[in-house]
Amino acid sequence: MTKKQKNGNKSHRRAFVIPDVHFPYQHDAAVDVTIQAIKLVKPNIFVCLGDLGEWKSVSPFKYKRRKRPPLEYVIDEVDAEAKLVNEGLDLYDKALKSVNCEKKYMIEGNHDDWLNSFVEEYPYMPQYRFENIMDLKGRGYSYYPYGKLLQIGKLYFYHGGHYSTIFHTRQHVMNFGKNVVYGHTHDVQRIGVTHVGGAHHAFSLGCLKDMSPSSNMWLRNRQVNWSHAFGVVDWFENGDFSLSVIDIQDGKAYVWGKLIIGKEPGGISRKHNK
Repeated sequence: MTKKQKNGNKSHRRAFVIPDVHFPYQHDAAVDVTIQAIKLVKPNIFVCLGDLGEWKSVSPFKYKRRKRPPLEYVIDEVDAEAKLVNEGLDLYDKALKSVNCEKKYMIEGNHDDWLNSFVEEYPYMPQYRFENIMDLKGRGYSYYPYGKLLQIGKLYFYHGGHYSTIFHTRQHVMNFGKNVVYGHTHDVQRIGVTHVGGAHHAFSLGCLKDMSPSSNMWLRNRQVNWSHAFGVVDWFENGDFSLSVIDIQDGKAYVWGKLIIGKEPGGISRKHNK
């Protein structure tokens, strides 16, 4: 790290990127690792790749083969879930404020977009749109609706899901023809493809969700290749970038040579809570 970077040179751009958290079904220790890492990395840009919340209360699958009950029976559950998701985002906002990171981007995920579909069904309640229920404007976030691309330098960000084959990173870079990072698939992948204009790369950044069967009943005990991870991006002056994907293993990660041990609620580290 140069002296200018260490002293917070505003011309140098560094982003901290988190994938799908799915509050309130987050993996507590993995989330805590990212909170601690923010304070170590001191980014001046923060990017959430979407699916901030699980939003089970408005899932289109919740009442599959069943009739949705009247709104008065549903709304309390939506409010309760919204409270928990907002409390989760509070954790990040507090950490970002502590390092004076003011440039924040919220990219909407498909789960977050379920709220917008809910409002389409009840159009007289716009306060339940994702950007409104999370008060993104009040929190200081630039909001990117589901599917819209955020560009910083020569790197693009979006939630993911447009291409979902087993080699989804290759599908993304072939179809986009640009460098792109995304979440959605919950696994970690990277691939580079050479185009006429040079090599481009796609990065799948994993997730921060609790991966246990009890938090993912819809999988019906199917084995998955999900991984906990996050990203740190530094940009060069010409827009080129260096993206480090930091893997989190059992609530622990090495960041810049420092071991970070995530904590469960109550301050109990995972190494003492097995």
